[in-house]
Amino acid sequence: MENGSFNYCNLPPWVIASRHFNDNPQPLEIQGVKEANRFLFGKLDAIPSQVERALIFNNYMSVKFQLHHWQDQATDTARKSIKNSYLRFLRGWMMDSNSREGAVLKRWVESRIGIAPTFHRARISNIHSEAYFEYSVDVMKGSARTNAIQSQLDLLYEYCQYELLRKYPATQNILLYRGTYDASEHSVLEQIGKREQVVRLNNLVSFTSDEERAWEFGSTVWQVNVPLSKIFFYNDLLPGSIMKGEGEYLVIGGEYRVRQVMCTL
Repeated sequence: MENGSFNYCNLPPWVIASRHFNDNPQPLEIQGVKEANRFLFGKLDAIPSQVERALIFNNYMSVKFQLHHWQDQATDTARKSIKNSYLRFLRGWMMDSNSREGAVLKRWVESRIGIAPTFHRARISNIHSEAYFEYSVDVMKGSARTNAIQSQLDLLYEYCQYELLRKYPATQNILLYRGTYDASEHSVLEQIGKREQVVRLNNLVSFTSDEERAWEFGSTVWQVNVPLSKIFFYNDLLPGSIMKGEGEYLVIGGEYRVRQVMCTL
C-alpha cells in the first residue's frame, strides 16, 4: 500500500518510510506539539529521575485532557469519553494489535506520519479495499468515545522521543527483535542475502529488546536496527502502568532491512 502524500511531520511520508531513512535517521517532530506544551518539557529538563518525569507527564496529561474529571461528567457517554485515555489504547494494543484500539493507533501513524497500514485483521492492498473499510470502521468505533485521543497520542510520541534522547544521547539506532509465525505475510522488497531481506512492515509494529522473548511470538525472529525517532512507545517509558518485563517497543513501520536470527536451541 502506498504512503500518503501529506502528514504533520517535519519530513515527508516517503522519506520516513524508506530504508534509507533507517540508515540515516533524522529527528521527527509532530507539528506544533512541543511548542504548545513547552511548559511541560521545560519542567522535565530540570528533573533527573525518569520515574518522577513519568509521573509528571501522566499528571500533565490528566490535567490537560481532564482525564481525572471523568466521574464528574453528567452522562455515561461523557464519562467514558474522558476515561478512555491513551493508556486504554496502549493496553488494547498489547492485548491485540488488530483490536479497535490497535486501529486507532494505526490511524495515528497514518494521519500524523503519513504511512498507511498494510494489515488490520487482513492484508490491506489500498484505501478502496474492503479490508481498509473494515479498518476504518474499527477506527471510528474506537475513537467514538474518547477525548482528543489523537492529540493525546501526539504528546505521548513527543514525550517518548524526549526520553529516548535523554536515555541515548549519542545513539541514533538500537537493535530490536521481532518474532512472527508467518514471515510470508510481509511484502519482501529485496532479497539481500540468504538470511537478510528488505521487507515492508505494517505502519505500526511490536518489537522487543530481548531476543529470547521474541521467540515466544513466532518461529521466525528478525533482528532489526531501528531508528530511535521511529519508536512510538516502549515499556519503560511509563513505569508500572502498561507492560511489565516484556521489553516491548511500538515502532513506526515502513521499509526495514531485517536479518533472520538462527535458533540456537
